[in-house]
Amino acid sequence: MTEIAFSQDQKDRMVSKIKAYFDSELNQEIGGFEAEFLMDFFAAEIGPHFYNRGLQDAQQLLTEKMEEVGYVLQELEKPEG
Repeated sequence: MTEIAFSQDQKDRMVSKIKAYFDSELNQEIGGFEAEFLMDFFAAEIGPHFYNRGLQDAQQLLTEKMEEVGYVLQELEKPEG
């Protein structure tokens, strides 16, 4: 699996959200470096769980859609006789 990379703009927005969370919910200010370090930690330690769940959800949806396609194809069959 290749490493997931974010643009600088995406990283900046995520860091901003972490800083805002710490400020509003924990009444604690943290700097950008600390917020980015925390983001990297969660990405490495918890991110795979969210990633794998996303894959499982996608697989389930694809399976459901393929079953629908199977039903549609059955409806298109011509009677033999």
